[in-house]
Amino acid sequence: MRLLSARDVRVALPMPAAIAAVLRAFAELQRGRAVLPPRTHLDLPDQQGVALFMPSLLPETGSLGFKAITLFDRNPAIGLPGIQAVVVVFDAPTGQPRALLDGTTLTALRTGAGSAVATDLLARPDACQAAVFGAGPQGRTQLEAVCCVRPIRRAWVVDPDRATAHRFAEEMSSGLGLPVEVASSGAEALREAEIVCTATVSARPVFDDADLRPGTHVNAIGSYKPHVQEVPSATVARAKVVVDHLESALAETGDLLAPISQGVFSAESIHAELGELVLGTKPGRQNAEEITLYKSVGVAVMDLAAAAAALERAEELGLGASFEL
Repeated sequence: MRLLSARDVRVALPMPAAIAAVLRAFAELQRGRAVLPPRTHLDLPDQQGVALFMPSLLPETGSLGFKAITLFDRNPAIGLPGIQAVVVVFDAPTGQPRALLDGTTLTALRTGAGSAVATDLLARPDACQAAVFGAGPQGRTQLEAVCCVRPIRRAWVVDPDRATAHRFAEEMSSGLGLPVEVASSGAEALREAEIVCTATVSARPVFDDADLRPGTHVNAIGSYKPHVQEVPSATVARAKVVVDHLESALAETGDLLAPISQGVFSAESIHAELGELVLGTKPGRQNAEEITLYKSVGVAVMDLAAAAAALERAEELGLGASFEL
């Protein structure tokens, strides 16, 4: 069995490889070839957190596995990651355990990769300016991923923690080779942005609908609870909405449940699952002016596909440590 650290995962799974793996996973899921049971939620109100257990099977790659992940909202205030996870991969034909991977890094990579797939299908082809709400690890991989599918020339970041925002701007500017600026408000960040990524734990919308430019694409990945809403209901009501997984999105995210309860949106108004766009059975962007929204709650096939790709490359490179159970 192979043990892959966060660094091993990063080396074995650069963002373009993560995007390719997640793209294949969505295609396999849409074709009905993947097995995706409902994930198990364990609410932890005393800790202001939740634990999720997410199994899946991808027969085409012979991969079976699960992710165990905790999301504790107040962890960053005490110097700990808000998201912590492990992923276990088994050999599907035999059930033999193959690997244990750092799931925290993998989660950020696969979530960014999902947004990249959506951005490539929904953002304007000439979009070159981005805004990121949330300067944590998820915000970083959102911007990194978007830069893989669009020629981003400038970006803004918004975060209530100014020190974190400035660190994000400095490090992402250096890493991506483009100017990243700290915006003082959502309105400032959206003034020129054509692609918007929300990656926060905010319970209230992080921007005003009126500030969105025509033709903007939004990736919303932070809201995973029914009472948490990053995106204004007015934006959802007028956007072309695409979700990663319909059943999960309608069960879990306030970004959709809030506007539905307010009577300004309905489940029938959801345009498509992302896999339908990947396979071309439904269209992506159809004109330059429409607002498009990709709402992701995360599905286990994304984790398993990314983990399997990382494991394959790690074995080629000799990364990680081998051990016997």
